Amino acid sequence: QVRLVESGGGTVQPGGSLRLSCAASGMIFTNYNMAWYRQAPGKQRELVARISAWNFDTYYAEFTKGRFTISRDYAKDVIYLQMNRLKPEDTAVYYCNTADPVADYWGQGTQVTVSS
Repeated sequence: QVRLVESGGGTVQPGGSLRLSCAASGMIFTNYNMAWYRQAPGKQRELVARISAWNFDTYYAEFTKGRFTISRDYAKDVIYLQMNRLKPEDTAVYYCNTADPVADYWGQGTQVTVSS
C-alpha cells in the first residue's frame, strides 16, 4: 500500500524558511516523478514544484521562482521542499503527490502558516 507522509510544516514569520519532507513507502520510489501541491483556504489546489524520477529535471510554479527548491533522496525515499523568503500568501496546506495520472497518490498534507 502506497503511503506518503508529509512533515515539516509550521508557523513562520515573513522572510523565514521551512523545509518540508515527504516520506514514501509501499512503492518503488525511483519509478515516480514526484510533486508538491498546495491549497490555501478558499482556493483550488495548485502545483508548487515537480521533480522527475531519474534525471532530477525540475519544474517550478512561477510564484516559487528563486525561493523554493525541490529535491529527493533515493536512499531514504524522501522528497523535500526547501522554502525560503516565505510570504503570507504562501500560507496553505502542502501536499505530496506521486505526479502519475494512473498511480495518483496523495499525502495527508502539512500546514504552513506565514504570519507576523
